[in-house]
Amino acid sequence: MAKALVAFPGGFGTMDELFEILTLIQTEKIKKTIPIILFGKEFWKGFLNFEFLIEWGVIGAKDLDLFRFFDDVDEAFDYLKDTLIKAYL
Repeated sequence: MAKALVAFPGGFGTMDELFEILTLIQTEKIKKTIPIILFGKEFWKGFLNFEFLIEWGVIGAKDLDLFRFFDDVDEAFDYLKDTLIKAYL
């Protein structure tokens, strides 16, 4: 039912929700547009080394297109609004 996910720095529950939705999108179980915002670039890039995952072949480079990093509330809101308008209106 969700139209978007905005994930803030958090613990295992946050990771569970984030990875669940990423897995469903990556495996095409969900085909609709669901913008994913990872808010707090320093946290997310420090916590998860996405380039390392690509190097090891456990995700593809195109998987990085499944989400966007933001540090600014207004920029995140504009991205979310624009993406949802294009997808659903």
